[in-house]
Amino acid sequence: MPIQNGSLVLIKVGDGGSPETFITVGGLRASGLKLDNQILNATNLESGTWKQLLGSAGIQSLSISGSGLFTGSTSEDTLRGYAFAGSVNNYQLVFADGDILTGPFLVASYERSGDYGGEEIYSLTLESAGTIIFTSA
Repeated sequence: MPIQNGSLVLIKVGDGGSPETFITVGGLRASGLKLDNQILNATNLESGTWKQLLGSAGIQSLSISGSGLFTGSTSEDTLRGYAFAGSVNNYQLVFADGDILTGPFLVASYERSGDYGGEEIYSLTLESAGTIIFTSA
């Protein structure tokens, strides 16, 4: 597989419509994800000295993070509105190879800041709030 262009990893926010339209969150410089699988320990007296884990039984969660320059785009306004509302909305994480993760997320954190003589920046963390669908390119 060839090396993928990191600038093509995009976070998209849904508009809540039917059908739903997703627009790229503006100003992003970095974006990423973290998938967590809860570990369920199934070790017992017959396990010997090795820990045993029960697969496909724990809770999964997905976190999406992003940061970038504040540009005042419509997508940033939508995201900020969702953050203040504390609402669960649909988002997508699109990768350079065309793979897409889609599902409901809550804006767990939203930060905006600026330094004297510098640009205004923002960062966000989205936490999964339901089933995430992976679509392979």
